[in-house]
Amino acid sequence: MPFVTHLECPKCQTTLDTNALHNLCPCGSPLLVRYDLEALAESITRDDLINERNDMWRYRAFLPVPDDAIVTLGEGMTPMLKAERLGARLGVGELLIKDEGANPTGSFKARGAAAGISMARVLGASTVAMPTAGNAGGAWSAYAAKAAIDCYIAMPEDAPVITQKECDLFGAHTYLVRGLISDAGAIIGRGVKRYGWYDVSTLKEPYRIEGKKTMGIELLEQLDWQMPDAILYPAGGGVGLIGIWKAFEELEAIGWIGSERPKMIAVQSEGCAPLVQAFEAGKMESEFWEGAETLAAGIRVPKALGDFLVLEAIYASDGCAIAVSDAEIMSALRRVSEDEGMWICPEGAATVAALEQLVADGFLGASDNVLIMNTGSGLKYSSVVDIDLPVLDIDEDIEI
Repeated sequence: MPFVTHLECPKCQTTLDTNALHNLCPCGSPLLVRYDLEALAESITRDDLINERNDMWRYRAFLPVPDDAIVTLGEGMTPMLKAERLGARLGVGELLIKDEGANPTGSFKARGAAAGISMARVLGASTVAMPTAGNAGGAWSAYAAKAAIDCYIAMPEDAPVITQKECDLFGAHTYLVRGLISDAGAIIGRGVKRYGWYDVSTLKEPYRIEGKKTMGIELLEQLDWQMPDAILYPAGGGVGLIGIWKAFEELEAIGWIGSERPKMIAVQSEGCAPLVQAFEAGKMESEFWEGAETLAAGIRVPKALGDFLVLEAIYASDGCAIAVSDAEIMSALRRVSEDEGMWICPEGAATVAALEQLVADGFLGASDNVLIMNTGSGLKYSSVVDIDLPVLDIDEDIEI
């Protein structure tokens, strides 16, 4: 049985029960799932994981979903890869890449969708709706199809074409919007009020973050419960960073780890950097970023609902928020491909570009073990890569 006790608002500490569909706290803040951690600690040890299933649900004691209600496509347990050539080139002690592109639908969004759709079905939702920059829509559409739940999606018309096709292929009612994800969100919001859909926008329901939380438990298990010195995360809505931080807090509470934490580093694009702007000003919340523009669609989020939770983790860990240019992102994407044989997504490449800056600035260096989160497969973003290949006639030879 899950060890869930209640939902809690991190701003005003209001508590709500978990037996009904909830969105935001009445004060407007996202809600977080809370557990009986004392009982959880008595029920499972780290060694018990050896006998658990080899997917995200090996950590189901830390999740709110009853065992008989899990909706899964095999998400989780993604590779942790050593990037030796790239790490040496950048000048860090050890560089690891957690490759979330190996998940179903090709991104880390599968984790949040699996937990969110599972709980939506448990709590009786017949229709879910959300705006998306692309990958979240593809993932939630897939899991909604698996669970036989109706799904409505709105996304910017310049979202990656493959994610548009995913949503449509999985049977979601998919609409393109002449605007940003915030504009798509406004359209979904009107539909929620009119038709009574369950709003599963980023952090507007409490369970997506729980699926993303498993990244934090999983990466530590893969590292034999040793913390890296820094984690670089491409932050749009920032749910994954919040989830990883929440995982660390819960693991410490049950005695699986100590109080040590990595520097949590949020990476954004110079064309949409509200978290960076807030961090540099020492603020706890960001302001809406006007005219957001970047080729890394997943981090083109003008204002994150959970920005205060991202910034809280950054400050508490002595981390930082940093922005990189689209040109730097594309250069880093090619560098990773050539050095490590990995085609990572533009958002993942942004963390590599940021790491290069942080080493140059002396924030990180040769004594640091660094983990970067590649949040999706680069194959889903093939349109951002331009190539110009030589063409041979059949009687021509290759000249070197």
